[in-house]
Amino acid sequence: MSIFGSSHFGLPRLKPLSSKRSHVVSVLDIGSTKVVCMIGRLTPKAESQILPGRTHSIEIIGIGHHKSRGMKNGVIADLDAAESVVRLAVDAAERMAGLTIDSLIVNISAGRLQSDIYTASIDLGGQEVDAADLKKVLAAAGQQSLRQDRVILHSLPTGFSLDGERGIRDPLAMFGDALGVDMHVLTAERAALKNLELCINRAHLSVEGIVATPYASGLAALVDDEVELGCAAIDMGGGTTTISVFAEGKLVHADAISLGGHHVTTDLARGLSTRIEDAERLKVVHGSALPNSADERDIVSVPPIGEDDRDQPTHVPRALVSRIVRARIEETLELIRDRIQRSGFSPIVGKRVVLTGGAAQLTGLPESARRILARNVRIGRPLGVSGLPAAAKGPAFSTAVGLMIYPQVADMETHAVQGGLLSSLAGNNSRIARMGQWLKESF
Repeated sequence: MSIFGSSHFGLPRLKPLSSKRSHVVSVLDIGSTKVVCMIGRLTPKAESQILPGRTHSIEIIGIGHHKSRGMKNGVIADLDAAESVVRLAVDAAERMAGLTIDSLIVNISAGRLQSDIYTASIDLGGQEVDAADLKKVLAAAGQQSLRQDRVILHSLPTGFSLDGERGIRDPLAMFGDALGVDMHVLTAERAALKNLELCINRAHLSVEGIVATPYASGLAALVDDEVELGCAAIDMGGGTTTISVFAEGKLVHADAISLGGHHVTTDLARGLSTRIEDAERLKVVHGSALPNSADERDIVSVPPIGEDDRDQPTHVPRALVSRIVRARIEETLELIRDRIQRSGFSPIVGKRVVLTGGAAQLTGLPESARRILARNVRIGRPLGVSGLPAAAKGPAFSTAVGLMIYPQVADMETHAVQGGLLSSLAGNNSRIARMGQWLKESF
């Protein structure tokens, strides 16, 4: 499937999962730090009290990950380098799973993600709400969101209203005079998506669906009570930090900031005059987002930047390392706080924040986030997935697992499609329209 030259402003859409048979799903998480490919078997399961939104149990049968190249702040900066890393990650996953894949569900955090709420209403004339009315009101809201330069990633009805009464989840078969809907639409720039798809196509793979990173992370790391009550999931990656707000079981807002763990590393490399690899090791081993009284006494050895053997490592107090780390972390957290405040969803988030992503593993980060965000903070790890190796059970793999969960919730979305040539040539009952419908359903 391709978004090139498509007649509508959406993306390839996933077909609903069958509740009768198992499916093999392959996903690709392209990040600024690492590229992860996962192949999983989704098997239908009976309804349970634990994670009731999940219709299938997920078993990971293949995983491959590789250090990212050719990516900067979530954007493809070098197409050849990014393509080679995608090939390596997919090849490792295929070898482990013992099968070959040809299409993938991928994530996107670049492209200036934008969340908008669109409202539409239709007149019912005191009649019962039927499926056609629902389709009509959703299409009316969706049509408002179509824009030439942006692509719709997700469009979710967040709530219906009947005669001005809001908060109705399913108005089907209810009576009223006016039916309204609030639609949350998440869009991204077309160019960013085209470059992402081009990179994957060059590795001889096709894109099955594209999911916004904040949505995927939230699906993997949040528990059902958090999704119902209202909660913010903050995915702190290498090049970008994404924010998603969930309420009443739906994604209601998403945002992204071009700051991440790699910025902390480059700050250390510049401040201590050392190489990026050594700065990364210093951050992981000695860096902390919290001040400590022992830091002034502890001395850290900083390797020199040159290749000359006669250069001696410099010795600095650990407090200096922590101060550099803390400055950038506090700046990022303050930006997150301001973005949540500005979105208007601060009351819905309440006191609940979940931190996930690779940069969330920094020592002292939850305590620092509690102080700056003034909310309860926990570290979120991927939930409800079997077969993950121990190294992939941490918060750094939340997005990849979220992409694996996404096919189970994809049918919650509704998509307005701008009529292409065939639909304008023919009405709904013509032979061409019926043939188009048959092709769409069969393939």
